[in-house]
Amino acid sequence: MKGFRALFGVTLALFAVAVQPANADPLAVKVGVIREAHSRETISILDIPPADDFVAGARMAMDDDNTTGRFLDQSFSVVDAKLAPGEDPVARLNGMLADGVRNFIVDLPPAEVLAVADAARVSGALVFNAGATDDRLREEDCRANVIHVAPTRSMLADALAQYLIWKQWRRWLLVVGSHSGDKLLADAFRRSAKKFGAKIVEERVYEDIGGGRRSDSGSVQVQRQMPVFTQSAPDYDVLVAADENEVFAGYLPYRTWDPRPVVGSAGLQPTSWDPSHELWGAVQLQNRFERVFKRGMNVRDNQAWVAMRMIGDAVARTRSADPKSIHDDLLSPDFAVAAFKGQKLTLRAWNQQLRQPILLTDGRGTVSVSPQEGFLHETSELDTLGFDKPETKCKLQ
Repeated sequence: MKGFRALFGVTLALFAVAVQPANADPLAVKVGVIREAHSRETISILDIPPADDFVAGARMAMDDDNTTGRFLDQSFSVVDAKLAPGEDPVARLNGMLADGVRNFIVDLPPAEVLAVADAARVSGALVFNAGATDDRLREEDCRANVIHVAPTRSMLADALAQYLIWKQWRRWLLVVGSHSGDKLLADAFRRSAKKFGAKIVEERVYEDIGGGRRSDSGSVQVQRQMPVFTQSAPDYDVLVAADENEVFAGYLPYRTWDPRPVVGSAGLQPTSWDPSHELWGAVQLQNRFERVFKRGMNVRDNQAWVAMRMIGDAVARTRSADPKSIHDDLLSPDFAVAAFKGQKLTLRAWNQQLRQPILLTDGRGTVSVSPQEGFLHETSELDTLGFDKPETKCKLQ
């Protein structure tokens, strides 16, 4: 009921804006989308990124924004820039800046997010990070012109940890990949274990030695390898996998030496969205996306959709596409975005991270949603996920 009231309240607010007299001069809002090409080397063919990965979500939200915009003489368009391997995103940014684009949604590695943000700041442009989960982008490397829509690793890890503690699965076997992202995710899991009172009984590293991830002989090799790799572990309740590069985690369920659940990068996974999510009216968004793009809405699609909806809502309220006006509106106490997740989403003023519930899914349905019942906070239970205000290292500049 609480989530319904939030969604209903935002809907009424938008309707109130929509019925006001339209501006005399039509307002055209162009939003740049800069995205990397994600690897097609995945364990499952179901996870191979589609050609319109990420931008499809922005285009869906563009249609939603234009539905409201017709009442206000506002039109929204998306300028897509899919980078080739090794291509400089700043060059694509500069090209769009020259064409008058001042609001950007990006799915880029952390270093490139910072490069784009610093280049955009010169023109007063606003950047929505809808891909990178690195905590440092919201902490020691935060930027005043970057709004973070994607959740952080610490938020994802805390969401999973809360559920494991609720289940009384406190003893974890942590298996970590050999890539840098895997190690950062493992750091987040260690922090969550300490924060909520779990115990990591042992850590093991899975070295990526290359080779194809899908082959005719792969299932036979994996069936022999994974039981041996997980053998002789101390008694544990759950195996927590940190494998952002999708090298090994997908091979763990049903193949461990001991019959234990697998969570983290496989099995039960924390995420901001999943194609199977249908609670709180999400099924209507899923169905609309399926009709238009002939596939399910993945996590990157949804994060781009939320970012574009935030821009559209702010433009509708302020009657301006100026980045400063949008930024100020998003950080105002009245801001909220409805995203089919049971409650309104707001921004953390101290690091400009979007507060949001985190889904726990097995890829077939939503198993649970964090924050879990009983994890309390003095201002917002959503702030039990990730770095809270007293912990932040962010100094916006």
